[in-house]
Amino acid sequence: MMFQSFDVSTDPSQGIDRVARLRARLAAAGLDGFLVPRADEHQGEYVPARAERLAWLTGFTGSAGAALVMRDSAALFVDGRYTLQAATQVDTATFAIESLIDTPPAKWLAAHAGAGAAIGFDPWLHTIAEAEGLRAALEKAGGRLVAVEENPVDAIWPDQPAAPAAKIEIHPFGFAGELAKDKIARLAGEIAAAGADCAVLTDPSSLAWAFNIRGGDVPHTPLALGFAILPATGLPLVFLSRAKLTIETEAYLTQLAAVLEPEALEGRLAALAAAGSRIALDPALAAEKLRMIVEDNGGTLVRLADPARLPRAIKNEAELAGSRAAHRRDGAAVVRFLHWLDTRAPGSIDEIAAVTALEGFRRSTGEEAQMKLRDISFDTISGAGPNGAIVHYRVTTKTSRKLDAGELYLVDSGGQYQDGTTDITRTVAIGEPSEEMRERATLVLKGLIALSTLRFPAGTRGSDIDALARHALWQAGLDYAHGTGHGVGSFLSVHEGPQRIAKTGTQPLLAGMILSNEPGYYKAGHYGIRLENLIVVTPAQQVPGGEIAMHGFETLTLAPFDRRLVRTDLLTAAELRWLDAYHARVLAEIGPMVGGDVLAWLEAATAPL
Repeated sequence: MMFQSFDVSTDPSQGIDRVARLRARLAAAGLDGFLVPRADEHQGEYVPARAERLAWLTGFTGSAGAALVMRDSAALFVDGRYTLQAATQVDTATFAIESLIDTPPAKWLAAHAGAGAAIGFDPWLHTIAEAEGLRAALEKAGGRLVAVEENPVDAIWPDQPAAPAAKIEIHPFGFAGELAKDKIARLAGEIAAAGADCAVLTDPSSLAWAFNIRGGDVPHTPLALGFAILPATGLPLVFLSRAKLTIETEAYLTQLAAVLEPEALEGRLAALAAAGSRIALDPALAAEKLRMIVEDNGGTLVRLADPARLPRAIKNEAELAGSRAAHRRDGAAVVRFLHWLDTRAPGSIDEIAAVTALEGFRRSTGEEAQMKLRDISFDTISGAGPNGAIVHYRVTTKTSRKLDAGELYLVDSGGQYQDGTTDITRTVAIGEPSEEMRERATLVLKGLIALSTLRFPAGTRGSDIDALARHALWQAGLDYAHGTGHGVGSFLSVHEGPQRIAKTGTQPLLAGMILSNEPGYYKAGHYGIRLENLIVVTPAQQVPGGEIAMHGFETLTLAPFDRRLVRTDLLTAAELRWLDAYHARVLAEIGPMVGGDVLAWLEAATAPL
């Protein structure tokens, strides 16, 4: 059984009836509108089937978005990655498509809600910061934000799935590089330094990292959904369903913390608040419901960024060694796939066949159990021709296209291995590409090389370097509507904060942080181009003859770029040297892992330009 499904899971026609039923519930509750985010209680990118309320209501299956249902109108808010996708998945007669960036729900409400409007929201599904923004916007317009006890979408969803209960496993020290007890002690010191008595970990990635555990409650990310209360001194409390524990994992966890059922969280937090505790919550990650519990019971809210988030992002030597090893195995799988793809006649395979083959090559990597593919790190984006222009396209049996001659094929994929998480994008010419395709692919490649070769001083943020990846495109009057790079976890989420390369990337880039480097170009209705490698920030070193120590990037991803899409006349001598050196490294590291026809193909694919 594959890790990825190609079933069509939603239908645009579902929206009109479900919105009508939701409106009836809102009218009975005296509400003028209700917000439906794509979120669960943990505010993660991937949510369990039970929390897919936005998809169930609207038909939209993207990883970010929200719907606002009013008495006589409804809107779906998505960002630039999903504009094209949303238009095909939802009933646009029922939902107006709005920009999540330019006109987010708070701004839309300020303009449209009207005086006296009561807008409902589920406080478990919105962060403290989101709720504050919504409340301020509504109060300015003369309306009010109303927290509901029962989510009205749940009330009209007859076959809502049960909560997940996948088994938890211990993440070995050899891959973690630090014992859980030492991580917990570090975090306790941070909490005490912030003047808090305890902090609530709401992000399952932080729970997984701090306690060296992994789970399987959400798709493609090895997370166990749960919470933890970490005290500045004393024994932590972990809130997890015991159905997820084996004898071994229960014995392990109970050495580190008291393990309680999730239902106990509200009572324990209320008791701490009633005792006058200073309780730290991350306003950007923690649910508004948690703030309500703390303040309604007399506790003091300490606004503190999740104390595990930054140390989790800075990979230690064991994690970096694991990532390098995972990328070599993953690179061999991708090379086998690219060879296979290059030997298929144009029009002989479709997008689903390509995804199936790629997953098969990944599954064949590694002989030891610990080296095997554990999952894909996200649904593979497999876009031929115009489907490649849909930034986060998900292929289904309904949308799958043949890979035809004269088209571009964009494949963005990754694997979850116990020693590392991978994410790679390559764009491949099927048959003979046009000169426009070659030119624009080369401009995208120039952006990738610009970041790959960058040196930068301490304190540099992602927002400071995002434009470098766009420079060549901008000079040609072109751009792309997504960030250039996201953080990546260590056998955790393929999209990890706080580091990112984007206009909104305010976190300074620190040695050990892994990020993606993925500029692109998309011609709607025709083709898409994206090239992506993962990179890791290297320690600052003195530059010969220079005065300031500079960080740089080490490239982790190992697979060739399609030479047919490279116009060497558009590359500088330095860019050509980087590309030839990169391809030489791919051949040196991946060549010994493949053989026969694949090796011969790789030698040709990596020959100097």
